[in-house]
Amino acid sequence: MGERAIYQCQCPICVLDEGHPEQALHHQMNVLLSRLDEQQRRWYVALEAKKLGHGGIERLTQITGLDVGTIRRGKRELENDLEERPVDRTRLPGGGRPRAEKNSRD
Repeated sequence: MGERAIYQCQCPICVLDEGHPEQALHHQMNVLLSRLDEQQRRWYVALEAKKLGHGGIERLTQITGLDVGTIRRGKRELENDLEERPVDRTRLPGGGRPRAEKNSRD
C-alpha cells in the first residue's frame, strides 16, 4: 500500500510562505495525519479543533484539508467516549466495499 500524500496547509499563515513558526507545526500535523487511519485522523483533528475553541473546526479544515462534517463527527464520537466505535477494526461491521464474490453472483 502506497504512502498517503501530505496535505499542504491552506491557512493564511502558510499560504504567505514567510517562514512563520506555525508553518512547521502545520506541516508536522499533516505528516502525522498521513500515517493515521481514517478514524484516527478524524479524532486527532477533532481534539485539536476543540482545543482552539470557537472557529476551531474551520481553522483545522484549512490546516488539514479534512471536511467540516468529518471533524464534527470526530467531536461527537469523542464526546461519547468512542462507545459506538469498534476497538479492533477501523470500520463498523458491514461497512466498506462489498466482497468481490458477492458482486460476481448478481
